[in-house]
Amino acid sequence: MTNIIIKILVYNKIIIIILLKIKIKKMAEKEKQLVYSKGVLEMITVANEYCLFVESAEKYSKEIILDYLQKICPLLYLKGSLLPDIQVSDEQENERYLTEENWLKIFNVLREKFDNSDEYWELLEDEIEGVKPIKARLSDNFADVYQDLKDFILLYQKNSIAAKENAVMECKKQFGNHWGERIIKAHKIIHDIIYKENSNFEN
Repeated sequence: MTNIIIKILVYNKIIIIILLKIKIKKMAEKEKQLVYSKGVLEMITVANEYCLFVESAEKYSKEIILDYLQKICPLLYLKGSLLPDIQVSDEQENERYLTEENWLKIFNVLREKFDNSDEYWELLEDEIEGVKPIKARLSDNFADVYQDLKDFILLYQKNSIAAKENAVMECKKQFGNHWGERIIKAHKIIHDIIYKENSNFEN
C-alpha cells in the first residue's frame, strides 16, 4: 500500500512538472508573438521613419521640418500608447546604444534649423517655489525623442527574442516617463509656430 502511494505521489509530481513546462512554453510563445504583433511592428515603422528624417534634417528647410514633425508627432504618440505589456525573459539583454555625441549631433542640427523658434517657455511645478516658468527648446525635445526611439530600433534589430522583449518594454516605459510627454509639449509649440507665429506658413 505504501509503495502504491509513493508511486502515485511521484506520478503526480511528474505530471505537475510536465504541466509547468507546457505552461512556460506557452508563455514564451505568447511573448514571442507579442514582439511581432501589429502594434509593435507599426511602432518600429513609424519610429524608423522619424529617426531617418531627423538624421537627414540638415538638408531640409525649417518649414519642411516643422511640417513633417507636425504630422508625425501624433502618429508616434498613438503608436507608443498602443505598445503591449511584455514580460521580459532576460533583463541582461537590455542595452542602450546612443552616446552623448550622437545626441548632440541631432540637437545642434535641429537648434540651427529651428533658429529663433527653438526656444519657448513652459511651466514647471516645483514643491518649494510652486509653478514657475522655465526656458525650453524644441531641439532638446526632439533630440531626446530621437535617442529613445533609435535605442528602441537598434535593440529590436538584434537576433534575439529577449532583446526584442527588452526593446518593446523599454520603449513603452520611456513613452510613459519621457518621450511621450516630450512629444505632447513640442507638438503644441509647433502648432503655435505654424498657425500663430507665422500666418504665411504653407501647408
